[in-house]
Amino acid sequence: MWQTLLPALALMLVLEGLLPLLLPKVWRETFSRLITFSDGQLRFVGLVSILAGMLLMATLV
Repeated sequence: MWQTLLPALALMLVLEGLLPLLLPKVWRETFSRLITFSDGQLRFVGLVSILAGMLLMATLV
């Protein structure tokens, strides 16, 4: 399990770092918008992210 989980985590960190590296102004604006979201809106964003990730994994396996 760790042979799959650690590379997946590493790839996630690389992808998460691309936006602040390449477009810091866009990343900052996006992050400041997220701060103003209500708890329900943030939960919805998290749910959509989880579902998108699960769908992507299901299509790759």
